[in-house]
Amino acid sequence: MAEYRFERECRTSHSETFSVEAENGDEVARVDLHFTPSITYATLCVSEGLTEDDVQELIGQIDERLVMTTDPYREDFIVTVWTGRESGVYSDEDDEDEDDDEDEDDD
Repeated sequence: MAEYRFERECRTSHSETFSVEAENGDEVARVDLHFTPSITYATLCVSEGLTEDDVQELIGQIDERLVMTTDPYREDFIVTVWTGRESGVYSDEDDEDEDDDEDEDDD
C-alpha cells in the first residue's frame, strides 16, 4: 500500500486544499475538499500515471486521514476525479512581474 503525504495549501471555514505527494516525493495529485453539514465533496485531480487502483487507494487515504478527522459524522463523501497533467500555475503576481520588466525596458 502506497503512503501519500498531504500538504495543506489553503483553508477556509468550509474548505481545504491539499497537494498530494507520493513516497518518492513526486506530486501526484491535488484535492479540494468542501464540507457541508451532511456531505463532504472533493475534487481530486490526479496525474496520468495513477492507475484506477491507485486512485481508489488515494481516495481511501483522503477519507481516512483528511475527511474523517474533520467531519467524522458526515453522511456521504462524493469525489469527482480528473486525470491529466499540469500545464502551469498562473498568478496575478506573474502579470506584475511582466509589468515591472516592461517598465525597466522603457527606462
